[in-house]
Amino acid sequence: MKWKKSAFGILALGASSALVLAGCSADAGTDSNGDAAAPNEDGYSIAFVQGVAGDEFYITMECGIREAAEAAGATVTVQGPQQFDPTLQRPIVDAVVASQPDALLIAPTDVTAMAGPIQAAADAGIQVVLVDTTLEDPSMAVSQISSDNFGGGEAAFAAIEAANPEGGKVLVVSVNPGISTTDQRAAGFEAAAAENPAFESLGVEYSENNPALAAQIVTAALQANPDIVGIFAANLFAAEGTATGVQQAGRDGEVTIVGFDAGPAQVQQLRDGVVQALVAQEPASIGAQGVAQALAALEGEPTEEIIQTGFTIITADNIDGEGGEAAYRSSC
Repeated sequence: MKWKKSAFGILALGASSALVLAGCSADAGTDSNGDAAAPNEDGYSIAFVQGVAGDEFYITMECGIREAAEAAGATVTVQGPQQFDPTLQRPIVDAVVASQPDALLIAPTDVTAMAGPIQAAADAGIQVVLVDTTLEDPSMAVSQISSDNFGGGEAAFAAIEAANPEGGKVLVVSVNPGISTTDQRAAGFEAAAAENPAFESLGVEYSENNPALAAQIVTAALQANPDIVGIFAANLFAAEGTATGVQQAGRDGEVTIVGFDAGPAQVQQLRDGVVQALVAQEPASIGAQGVAQALAALEGEPTEEIIQTGFTIITADNIDGEGGEAAYRSSC
C-alpha cells in the first residue's frame, strides 16, 4: 500500500490502480461441461446483484459495470434487495440463476448464508465474480474484487488520532456482524486504536444499515459517554446516521466523525463541517474490473483470484479537487 500525507494531516491511501494479491485461476473460463463459453448474437449477458438497492456505492459500481460491458458488447441487468439482508437477496439470486446469464457479479450480503445460492449459480455454468463483499469459502468464484477494507479502518483511526492528539474514547458504528467488508473495516480501526494507549475503544455497535438506528445509537452513546472524541462510521448509511446523532446530541464540532463511503449526503455533511473526513472507495473501478474478470473467464483466459482497489481520504481541503472526483454518483 502506498501511504501519503493529506492536507488534513492524516495518513491516506492513494487512489491507486488495482493491486493483485493472488495468482490466477487455472480453470476459470469453462462452462459446466468444461468448455469455454461462447457469446450469443447479442454478446455476453451479465447480471449484477447489488448488496442493497439505492446505495450510491452500488449505483457507482453499476455505472462502472455498464460502461465496461457496453465497451465489450455485453448486456447488463441489475437487481438488489431493499435491505442488506440475505433473506431478501437470496430469492433475487435464485431468479437470476433461473434466467441463465453468462456471468454473475454479486456483493454477498452474508459470508455464509449466501454461499448456497451463489454455489448454485456456479454449478449452473454461470461465471461468478464477487464484488465488494465476499464469502467464507469463495472457491466457486473466478475472482474477488474489493477495497482494502482493513487499511481503510486503520486510516479512519489515523484521522481521529490526528484530530485528537490527547486521546479519548472512540466508537465504531457498523452495519451487521458477518459482512466481510464492514467487519474488516472495524477490525482495522480497532487494531489501530489498540496501538495507542491514549485512546479507549468502546467497541462496535450495529445499525442494521438503518440511518435512524445509527442516529439513536450515537445519541445514546454520547449521553452515556460524553467524553467520546471520535466515531468511525463503517458504511454510507452508518455515516449518515452518525452525523445526525451527533447533531441531535448537540455535539457538532466536538466529535470527530470519519465516515466510510462518500455519497452525496456524506459529501454535503463534510462541506457543512458535520463530518471531518470520508474514506472513499473506488466502486466504479471494482465494477469495471469485475466485468473484465467475468469476460476473461467466459473467453477461457486466466483470471486474477483476488484484486484489491485503493481508496481516497476526502476532507474539506481536497473536496473541490481530487477528493471531489472520488465522490460517488447517484445515477449513471
